Parts: sequence; structure tokens; C-alpha cells
Amino acid sequence: MAESPERRDGSLKYPPIVKPEGCHLQEVCSGVFWLRMPLPFSLNHINLWLLEDGDGWTLVDTGLANDQSIEIWQSLFENDLKSRPLKRLIVTHMHPDHLGLAGWISEKSGAPLHISRSEYLMCRSLLQYSHEQVPADALAFYRGAGFDTEQLDLYRSQFGGFGRMMRGLPHSYVRLQERDYLHIGNRQWQVVIGEGHSPEHVCLYCEQDNLFISGDQLLPTISSNVSVWPSEPFADPLNDWLLSCHKLKSMLNNETLIMPAHGKPFYGAIHRLQQLIDEHENDLTSLIEFCEQPRRAVDCFSVLFRAKINRHNLMMATGESIAHLNCLYSRGQLERHFDGEGLAWYQKVNR
Repeated sequence: MAESPERRDGSLKYPPIVKPEGCHLQEVCSGVFWLRMPLPFSLNHINLWLLEDGDGWTLVDTGLANDQSIEIWQSLFENDLKSRPLKRLIVTHMHPDHLGLAGWISEKSGAPLHISRSEYLMCRSLLQYSHEQVPADALAFYRGAGFDTEQLDLYRSQFGGFGRMMRGLPHSYVRLQERDYLHIGNRQWQVVIGEGHSPEHVCLYCEQDNLFISGDQLLPTISSNVSVWPSEPFADPLNDWLLSCHKLKSMLNNETLIMPAHGKPFYGAIHRLQQLIDEHENDLTSLIEFCEQPRRAVDCFSVLFRAKINRHNLMMATGESIAHLNCLYSRGQLERHFDGEGLAWYQKVNR
């Protein structure tokens, strides 16, 4: 996820809501409570949402599977959730900061997991890698992107790490699909599916009260990572992401209260969505000119990222570079060829 200039241009408005800390639940609007869970990364928190649901609660997202998160949840179950039980667990998508404690929370509370099919199955697939060797085609994928021996060794060392950030996964789930409606408390929430950041990302929209729980699909000050991964090397997730941004622009308005997974709740969805679209389109335009000469994915970092690329962000930067290159290839603006060593080269199509 990359920093955005939105932090400086002032086009977003933030309601005067005190940021919650520790086990504190902060009411954002009637029946909607904000819980801020710590993360041990540079992105140091994730927002979870507790919705009053009759005599109980519905929870959106779980936090990462680590001792600190579990300690917070233990306190919540012993206090805030003791008299009003958790009835339903909704997870926006399969990344571990959102899904990591789904198995643990579901087992402790009895709340069934609600998630889209693609996110659930992708998580199941990634959990399998915890017990497997690095596939040869995955190594070929990163070698083709331009990785040297040291970078390939780094990938080997990180392979299968997804499972270390999970604390189980329920063996059954309730499928969420586009335009499903969920009655939670006195509100009706529409399921809205976004793509690009993850395969089938669930957002929740209450049109009546103009509320939108956006997960990672719409964030105020950072842009979500949109990457190609070895399991689908020729995918075009950036096109999916841009289409999703346009879809959300047609549904929301600048008075919609956006409740994101990272950052603060905000108003100004149309401004923010257009900014995200423009940023990616500008990057694509710059990349076309950069590829006047043949380029590998790793050559494109200087065009796409302001931050220094190191061992901590190399995988996401590579995936996002390939996503931009694949998008331009799909649009017919770049050509791609593989040399005798398996390196993928991209070059501007000159008509």
C-alpha cells in the first residue's frame, strides 16, 4: 500500500470522532462501533466494526492472529460482549489482518463466518502452502520479473508465511455475493463486491443511512496494493480495481460516511475514488514512456514508487509492477516477450 497525497490536499472531511485505543469501543453513529486493533507492521493498525444486532453483535473483520490481538479479544468477550453475544462474523477479504482470527473467534463465540466464496477458497489454498516446498513455477515467475539470487532466496524464506499469521479457519461458511442484503439490527446492508486488491472483496452499504464499510477497497490516505501473484501470472487485477472504483463512484456520494479498514472514517468518497483512478492512470502513462526501451518488472520500481524498495516491501512492489505492466499489455500498449533465460521484457508498442 502506497502513501497518497490525499493527506495534504484537504478534499476529505473527517467527523470529530475520538480514535479508540486498546479495548475501547468508540461509537461512530447509532449502533455502529469502531475497534482499532494494533498491527506489528509499518501499517500499524486495522479498524474492526461491531454492529448492534438485536440482542447481540455482528463483527466485521477480526485482526491479526497474534497474542496481542487475542488479549484484546479476551477482554472484550469478558466485558463488552459478555451480556450481548457475537451472532455473526463478516470478513471482507482473506488477508490475515482481516481474517487471521476468524477460526479462533468463530470457535469461541459460535458465530458463523460470512465471506465471499473466492476469498474463502483462496485462503484455504494459501494455507496449504504452509506445508509445501516452493513451486518451481513460482520461482520462475520471480526470476522472470528480474529477481537475482539473493531476492529469490528471500522469497524462499517467506514462502508459506501466510499460515503463520492465521489461527485456524472455520470448515464451513455462509457465502456472501454481490447484492445480497443483510438485516443487522434496524438496518439493511447491501453486499458490494470489489476486485483487484483481492479476488472478491466484500463491502457493506447501508443506503438508507448513507454508510459504507469499505475494508481495503477504499482508504483515505493510502492506496491498496494491487498485485499479480505466481498462481495467476497473466492476470489483470489493475483493470478489475479501476472498474471497481468506477462502480463505487456510481453508488456512493461525498456525504457517504466511509468506514475503512485503515485510517479514520471520512467523507468525500467521490473525490477519493477519482484520485485513486487518476493516480493509477498517470502511473500507467508514465510506464508506457519508460518502456520505450525493453524493461523488466523490477526496472519499473522507480516509476511507480516513491518509497525505497527493500526486503520488507519487495514482494508487493514486484506484484504491483507486474499488475501495471499486465494492464498495459491487455490494453495493447505494451508487448511482452520472454528471453532464453525466462526473463519477461515489456516494451512500448509503436504504431
